[in-house]
Amino acid sequence: MAASLAERRRSVAVNVGGVTIGGDAPIVVQSMTNTDTADVEATVRQVAALARAGSEIVRVTVDRKEAAEAVPHIRDRLAASGDEVPLVGDFHYIGHKLLAETPACAEALDKYRINPGNVGFREKRDQQFSKIIELALTHDKPVRIGVNWGSLDQDLLTRLMDENAASAEPREARDVMHEAIVQSAILSAERAEELGMARSRIVLSAKVSAVQDLISVYTMLSQRGPYALHLGLTEAGMGSKGIVSSTAALAVLLQKGIGDTIRISLTPEPGGDRTEEVRIAQEILQSMGHRAFVPVVAACPGCGRTTSTVFQQLAKDIQDQIKESMPDWRKRYPGIETLNLAVMGCIVNGPGESKHADIGISLPGTGETPAAPVFIDGKKAMTLRGANIAEDFKKIVEDYIETRFALRENDGEDSAETPKTPVLSAAGE
Repeated sequence: MAASLAERRRSVAVNVGGVTIGGDAPIVVQSMTNTDTADVEATVRQVAALARAGSEIVRVTVDRKEAAEAVPHIRDRLAASGDEVPLVGDFHYIGHKLLAETPACAEALDKYRINPGNVGFREKRDQQFSKIIELALTHDKPVRIGVNWGSLDQDLLTRLMDENAASAEPREARDVMHEAIVQSAILSAERAEELGMARSRIVLSAKVSAVQDLISVYTMLSQRGPYALHLGLTEAGMGSKGIVSSTAALAVLLQKGIGDTIRISLTPEPGGDRTEEVRIAQEILQSMGHRAFVPVVAACPGCGRTTSTVFQQLAKDIQDQIKESMPDWRKRYPGIETLNLAVMGCIVNGPGESKHADIGISLPGTGETPAAPVFIDGKKAMTLRGANIAEDFKKIVEDYIETRFALRENDGEDSAETPKTPVLSAAGE
C-alpha cells in the first residue's frame, strides 16, 4: 500500500510561487523546458504547454545575459495568457553574475536552482555560492540545491576517497561516491542556513542516472535532515527505457514515503512532445494512489477469446477523448479525475471489472452473444446491441460525466459529492 500523507517522511514545507513543496502538501509534479530561454516566443509556448499538461512548476535554463533578460518577458506573457506557473531558474557557473546584473530576472523567478558542483571552483566556490544565497535572501526566493553526479564536487569526492583509502576497513568506491553526493547537498544546505536562509526556503535533490544508486542516495539523504526533497532520475533516457527506469526508482522511494516533488527526465524523440514527462509523472503518482489527475480506464489486454478489435479501439477512443478533453473538463467538472472506467473484451472478467468501475462495458468475446452489458455505479444499467455499440457507450459516458460532475448554477456546489445514475438515451434493455 502506498505511503499516505501521514506516513510520508515529515519534511519542512517550502512555498514556491504559491505552490507548496513538502509538509502536508500533495507531491508536486514539475518539468523543464528545452527551448533557448532567450527565445521568448518558443519558451512561452513550451511553458504554457507544460502547465496545461499539469506541470505545477516549470524550470528554465538561465545560462547567459540574453536568457536572463528574457525571463521577465516570459513571466509577463504567461500571466497575460492565463498560463501563469511558478518559474525556476536553472543556474550553473555564472549564476551569481546573472542574478546580480539582471535584477528583473532575479525578481521574476520563483526559485533558483543551484548546483554546488559547478557554482564555482576551489576558492571561488563558497564565495559564488554565498552570493547566490544572498541574492535569494534579498529577493525573498527559495532555492533548490541540486547535486548531480555528473558534476559532483571533485574536491569533496577526492577528500572522501582519500579518507576511505586510509581507513582500516575501506568501503566500496560506489558507497563513497554516494556519501559525497549526500554530503555535497547537506553541507551546502547548512552553509545556506548559516547565511540566513531558513529551512523552509530550501529544497534538496541528489540526482544520479542508475536506479539502485538513486534509491540509495535518496534514502541516505532523507535521514540527514527534514529538507523538502525533489526526486528525479537524471538522464533517464528515451522512450520505454527512460519511463521504466524512472518509474522503478521513484516508485521505491515514494513507497518509502520519500519525496515531495518529482520530475521525469525523459529524452524526447526528435520533434517529440515535451509534455510526455508530465504525463508520466502524473501516472506514477496516480497509479501509486498519491494523487488523481485524470480518469482511470481499466482495459482488457486481450487473449484468444477476444479476436475482435472493437474493445481495443473503444479503449483507445476513450483514452484519446480524456486526453483531449481534460483541460476543459477540469474547469467544467470538478472531481472528474476520480472517475473510473472499464472497457473489457469478454465475459470472463468483463462484468466483474465493470461492476468495480463507476461505468464499464463488457464487450462480447469470440463466439459470445453479440451483446454488451453496461454497468453504472456497480449495477447493470442496460445492454447495448447492434453496430453502434462503441458510439452508444461513449455517449453514455458523456451523459454520466455531465450528470455526476457538472457544477450546478443553482447551488454552485460540486455534484460529484452525490453521484447519481443518469438517465441515458442510448439503446438498451
